[in-house]
Amino acid sequence: MSSTMTVTSLNRKIKSLLETTFMHILVEGEVSSVTYHNSGHLYFSIKDEESSIKCVMFRSNVNRMKFRLERGQHIVVNGSISLYTPRGEYQLLTLSIEPFGQGALALAYEQLKEKLQKKGYFEASAKKPQPKYIKKIALVTASKSAALQDMLKIIEKRWRLLEVVVIDTLVQGDKSAPQIAEALAYADTLGCDAIVVGRGGGSKEDLWAFNEEVVADAIFRLNTFVVSAVGHEVDVLISDFVADLRSPTPSAAMEMILPDQNEILYTLSEMESRYSRVMQQLLNIKTEQLKAFEEEFKRHSISRKISIVEKEFSNIEEEFKRVMVYKLTQFTSQIAQPKVLKDSMEYALKLKSQQLKSLEEKFLLHNPKLKVKEGWTEVILDGKRVSLNRINIDDRFVVVDADVKLEVKCLNKEKI
Repeated sequence: MSSTMTVTSLNRKIKSLLETTFMHILVEGEVSSVTYHNSGHLYFSIKDEESSIKCVMFRSNVNRMKFRLERGQHIVVNGSISLYTPRGEYQLLTLSIEPFGQGALALAYEQLKEKLQKKGYFEASAKKPQPKYIKKIALVTASKSAALQDMLKIIEKRWRLLEVVVIDTLVQGDKSAPQIAEALAYADTLGCDAIVVGRGGGSKEDLWAFNEEVVADAIFRLNTFVVSAVGHEVDVLISDFVADLRSPTPSAAMEMILPDQNEILYTLSEMESRYSRVMQQLLNIKTEQLKAFEEEFKRHSISRKISIVEKEFSNIEEEFKRVMVYKLTQFTSQIAQPKVLKDSMEYALKLKSQQLKSLEEKFLLHNPKLKVKEGWTEVILDGKRVSLNRINIDDRFVVVDADVKLEVKCLNKEKI
C-alpha cells in the first residue's frame, strides 16, 4: 500500500515541478480581463478558444510597460508558471508583454495619441500664435548635444539679436520624460517669447521620452509658444501633435521661427530707398506749395496793396495835373481876351437877374398874407383844417389867420 501525503506537500511538489519546467515561456492569447491594482500590480487573464489562464505582473515590471493593457488585445506574454500553494492555484508570473504582430511602443503610441486627442490636446483652437519677432528664446535640450550646437549655429547665422537661454535636461532614457516636463515648466516662467524642446535623431526607443504623457501634459499647460523639434523628418512624435508648431529637425525650428537677418537688412535697405523717394516727392510738393503760398502772400500783402494805392494816387495826381493844366490854359486864354470875358460875365449876370425876378414873383404869389381876406381864418381841430360845423361845445381848437394863432374853447354853438 502506497504512502499518503498531505495537500500541502502535494502542492509544493507540483509547484517545484511547474516552476522548474515552465520557465521563461512565451504564451499567446487574448486578454479577457484586466485589473490595475492600487498597489501597482497588474492582474489579468488571457484565453484562446478553449481555455484561459490567470496572469500577474508586479509593479516593477508594470512601470516598464510602454502601453496600457486592455481587454480584447491579442498579446504575447513572457513569463514563468508559478503556483500559489495555499490555494493550489497556478498562474503565469509575467515579466513582459508585447502586442501580437505589433511592437509595444507602436501600440503605446497609438493609445496615448487617441487619449490625448479625446482630451483636445491636438485641437487647432488650443494652439498659440507664433510671435512675429522673438527677442528671447529657451532651448530645452541636452547642453552637450549636437542638436543644441546646430541650433546655436543657425541662431548666429540668422538672428544675432536673440537672447538664448539653454535649459539642460536628459532627452533619452527612463528618467528623461519627467526631467523634460520639469524643464518645460521652468522655461515657462522665464518670460521668453518661444520655447524649443527637442533633440537630434535616434531610434524609436531613444526618442520615446517625447511620446510620454507627462511631456505631453507639460507642453499643453505652457503659456509660452512652444516648438517640438525632435529627430528627423520621418519621426512624428506625440510632442509634435501637442506643441504649437512642429519642426522636422532642431535646425529647421530655428529657420522656421527666426527671421533671416540678411533678408531683414535687404528689406530695411529697400524701405530706406522707398522712404527717401517718398520724402523727396513730399519735399518737392511742399516746395511747390510754399512757392504758391509766397505768390499768394505777395498778391495780398500790405506792401503790395500800398503799392497799388500809391500807383492809383499817382495816376489821379497825374490826371489832376493834366486837368488843371487844361483849365488854366482855358482860363489864361479867356483872360487874354477881355471882351470875351466881359460878354460872358454880362450874360451870366443877366441870366441870374432873370432867375431872381422869377423867384420874387413866385414868392409874392404864394405869400399867405396875400391869400387871406380880412376877417377870415382857418379852424384847426386835432391838427386838421375843419369847418365850424365840426366843432362841438367844450371842444378845444386852433384859429389861425395870416398873422395870429389862437387856441380857443367852444362855449356855445348856434346855427345861422
